[in-house]
Amino acid sequence: MSSSASLTRLCRALGATALGVLSLSAAQAQEKFTFMTNWYAQAEHGGYYQAIANGIYKKHGLDVTIKMGGPQINIIQIMAAGQADCIMGATDTQMMVARGNGLPIVNVAAIFQKDPQVLIAHEDVKSFEDMKGKTILIAPTAMRGMWSWLKGKYGYTDAQARPYTYNIQPFVADKNVVQMGFLSSEPFAIQKAGVKANSFLLADQGYPPYANLISCMDKTVKEREKTVAAFVKATAEGYKSYLADPAPANALIKKDNPNMTDDQLNYGIGKLKEMGIITSGEAAKQGIGIITRERLLKTHAFLVENEMIDPAKVNIDQAYRFDLARDAKVLP
Repeated sequence: MSSSASLTRLCRALGATALGVLSLSAAQAQEKFTFMTNWYAQAEHGGYYQAIANGIYKKHGLDVTIKMGGPQINIIQIMAAGQADCIMGATDTQMMVARGNGLPIVNVAAIFQKDPQVLIAHEDVKSFEDMKGKTILIAPTAMRGMWSWLKGKYGYTDAQARPYTYNIQPFVADKNVVQMGFLSSEPFAIQKAGVKANSFLLADQGYPPYANLISCMDKTVKEREKTVAAFVKATAEGYKSYLADPAPANALIKKDNPNMTDDQLNYGIGKLKEMGIITSGEAAKQGIGIITRERLLKTHAFLVENEMIDPAKVNIDQAYRFDLARDAKVLP
């Protein structure tokens, strides 16, 4: 064999070895991170799944696993036990109350600038004021949050409240019934049942909490700050991508939740866009996931007024990090 041929083979071998080392280094650079959602996979979770499907987390050095929540699953306890690095906090009210109860949770991003909770009424009802005197179905978990706010703003009374059991049939059967729900879920099911109804978004009437929070333990944020920051930025990029082309994430959502349909996903995405759940308000200027002090002060005051938290135990500068989503600045 000629010396030039041997040199060529040697260069190829060295090149292959170098490529293998680089690949191994890249694989080792992916830091494992477990995130847990608060319900079965659905359109609301699309950005997390999109960041996996499109390799966005990997681009930011993360190997992310998504675990689904569901009924009777206490994701806060699961995180506290070390079985998830961060979780999808439902709303500020839930997270501040948990903090007030002694659990050191810190919220690092708010994906939903509007809480998607709605009241759903039959077509003859045109406003929140029209619901006064109606039977209103409210889940026990919402009695001290949204229900307290509704009573204060519209004069509803506990006498008109009944438990909501996540079953739309009582609403379908009785035109005098109003029920709570989520913008992208129950209204779709009611529509499929052939019932004409109107949905009223609490956030558009001044209900202040953020929703779909990225919530972590204090210890996690302090010890893995760069990792958490990377997760926040990658998730925001995931939601931006999801709103543009949801197909990659939807495939993973349906894999995790086989009961999810294309119709439901399309309805959910449409409502997230239509109502500006992710991209409205300060997010339009400061980026997806932004948290502002002015907004939090309103929620904090509401919770203190309704004796849901002790202000001495919930300091928003300890319960929130304002800088991570702000520094990511992923504009819609």
